[in-house]
Amino acid sequence: MRSISISALLAGTLSACGTTADAPVSIGYGPSPELPAPSNSLLPVVNVQEATGWPDGDMPVAADGLSVQAFATGLDHPRWLHVLPNGDVLVAETNAPPKTGPDGIRGFFMKQAMEKAGAAVPSANRISLLRDRDGDGVADEKHAFLTGLNSPFGMQLVGDTLYVANTDAIVAFPYEAGATEITAPGEKLTSLPAGPINYHWTKNILASEDGTKLYATVGSNSNIAENGMEAEEGRAAIWEVDIATGEKRLFATGLRNPNGLAWASDGSLWTAVNERDELGNNLVPDYVTSVQDGAFYGWPWSYYGQTVDTRVNPANPDMVAAAIPPDYALGSHTASLGIEFAAGADLGETFSEGLFVGQHGSWNRKPAVGYKVVFVPFDGAEPSGMPVDVLTGFLEEGKARGRPVDVALADDGALLVTDDVGNVVWRVAAN
Repeated sequence: MRSISISALLAGTLSACGTTADAPVSIGYGPSPELPAPSNSLLPVVNVQEATGWPDGDMPVAADGLSVQAFATGLDHPRWLHVLPNGDVLVAETNAPPKTGPDGIRGFFMKQAMEKAGAAVPSANRISLLRDRDGDGVADEKHAFLTGLNSPFGMQLVGDTLYVANTDAIVAFPYEAGATEITAPGEKLTSLPAGPINYHWTKNILASEDGTKLYATVGSNSNIAENGMEAEEGRAAIWEVDIATGEKRLFATGLRNPNGLAWASDGSLWTAVNERDELGNNLVPDYVTSVQDGAFYGWPWSYYGQTVDTRVNPANPDMVAAAIPPDYALGSHTASLGIEFAAGADLGETFSEGLFVGQHGSWNRKPAVGYKVVFVPFDGAEPSGMPVDVLTGFLEEGKARGRPVDVALADDGALLVTDDVGNVVWRVAAN
């Protein structure tokens, strides 16, 4: 997810400013997206969509052959999901921790923009458990499963241990099947980069298939390292953590803000990454990619392989030469976050092989894009076509009724989607 940069805030307005895109967002989709010349506008595009929530009776629009209903309502900024083996659904109700920000006029505009976008609510610091006892697609029970956390995000159950990625550490809790609450104190497995700025605060985790490792995402501490590279130590990266010892190593770097993690059918690790801002309406495409061990993906010096970002000072030609391109672009400023492969889905042939992606939407494009769930078709372990809309209708007449974040498959093959503006978990199923 994207934080609004200082230079954008100093444009002095929360209304839409800057030029309107002269090309569709679709030029930034696929394995070889079009990369137009960067915008040289003095002021960046600022197009914050007002968060309003859903009017009574309204809901998103599902694709043909699918239906949508509320699985759970009345949540507090639900962000991330984890489905337990017994079908219970964990949802992290969370937001950014308190952090050091700009003072004076800068701080004022940042606060106003975040409030308008629905992103300034205090963090509930809670993981709730949702249980559908009668199998009707609506959660009958909601329990405060874990409380007193520190901006929790990713969750992974490995054996009888539940791992939670707080904003500053991975913490382990004992888990008992069927439990509706954990009261035991957590034990820190390893620290994660945080600190007073913590520009991208979300930390996601995914267990290896053999249960010996956790992979943890850590976003950058800035847009393009404007706080200095010393503030980026260990960031813009995916870490590999040994569960037995807590020791960790950098697995892949140069990933500005990775969030979603998933395993493909060939055993490769995939992630969704939010790219940099303020280069214009159609730069830079967010993307999903398989993640190679030891690979560097360009941030901050270049994007989409070796396209140099001339704003970054000092330049680093050696690092640019080492950068590899990602696999598949998802459109500039779509803020693509949660991902889930379709293995196990029961949503019809169209959605049987590929990747579901939650697109949260961003502030740095006019007109706004994202604000929907899409499906990227795959042929085996490779993307094979343009995205297909799965769930739309979140954005209407410049107002965000909801913002999708994470996607996960329920044990019955339906797709669950968190909506942190509507405070809902939606359930998408075949008709």
